[in-house]
Amino acid sequence: MVNMSEIQVLSKTENYVKNWFANEGSGHDWWHIHRVRNMALKIADAEGGNLFTIEMTALLHDIDDWKINGNKKTLKAETWLRKIKTDEYEVQKMIEIIDQVSFKGAGVATNATSIEAKIVQDADRLDAIGAIGIARTFAYGGNKGRPIYLPEIKPELHNDFDSYKKGTAPTINHFYEKLLLLKSRLNTPTAIEMAKKRHIFMEQFLEQFFMEWDSKT
Repeated sequence: MVNMSEIQVLSKTENYVKNWFANEGSGHDWWHIHRVRNMALKIADAEGGNLFTIEMTALLHDIDDWKINGNKKTLKAETWLRKIKTDEYEVQKMIEIIDQVSFKGAGVATNATSIEAKIVQDADRLDAIGAIGIARTFAYGGNKGRPIYLPEIKPELHNDFDSYKKGTAPTINHFYEKLLLLKSRLNTPTAIEMAKKRHIFMEQFLEQFFMEWDSKT
C-alpha cells in the first residue's frame, strides 16, 4: 500500500509523463502508459511486489525509450526521480527495472531480476499483443513510414540489440520478429494466463490477413 507522500509523487509523475507523451502518435502514447500501469497493478495483486516501485516504473518505462527518442541516449527518468527527491537506493532500483522492461531482439535475453521488474515487463508485453498490440503495431509502422507487408522481405530473428533497432522491415514482419514470441517470454503465472487469449487472437488475425492478401476470401 502506498502512503500519502508516495501518492503525491505518483500524481506529479503522472502529470509529467502525460505532458511528455501528449502528441505521441506511434502507439507509445500516454494511453499505452496508462494501460501498462493498470495491468502491472493487476498482476501485482496476485504476484506481490512493492506497489509504489511498480507504479512509478510503469509510468516512466518508455520516457527514455529509443523508439521515442530517435536512438538518442536520454536520462529523463533518472533526472525526474532525482528532481522529486526519490531515495537514491530507490532511484537506482527503478532505473534498473526500467532498463529491463523493453524487448531487445529475439536472440537477446531480457531477464528481469526482481518481482517488480518481472511484473512491469509482463504488463508492457501484454500491451504489445492481442487486439491492442495489433493496433499499436500498425500505428508504429505507419508512424515510421513502413509498408504493411512485402512478401519478398522475410522476418529476421535479430541476435543483438543494435540490429533489432536498425530494422526497417514491413509491419507484418514484426509479428514474427517480436509479438508472437512474447507469450513464451513472460515471467509471472498471472501474465502467462492472460496472454493465451491475446496470442490466439493474433494468430487468427494473421490467418485472415494472408487469406485476404491472397484473395482467398
